[in-house]
Amino acid sequence: MKPANTSPPGPAKRVICPTCGGDSVFATVNPFRPFCSARCKNIDLGAWASESFRMPTDGPSEDQITGAEPDSSTSH
Repeated sequence: MKPANTSPPGPAKRVICPTCGGDSVFATVNPFRPFCSARCKNIDLGAWASESFRMPTDGPSEDQITGAEPDSSTSH
C-alpha cells in the first residue's frame, strides 16, 4: 500500500483560454477548464453547435454523392 501524499500541491498550472486568450487555471478548482469562465465555455459550445468549426474537405460534391445530374437549365 502506498503512503498518502502529504506534500502540498504545487502551484496551479496556468493555460491560455482557447476562446478569449486570457489566463485560465487548469486545475480542479476551475470547473470550466481549459476555459477561464462559463461565458468562454458557452461561446465555444455555441460555435460547435452552429458548425463554425469545420474541417476542410476535398471530398466529392453533394451531386456526386447522390448521383444527381447537374441542372442544365441554368446554363448560359
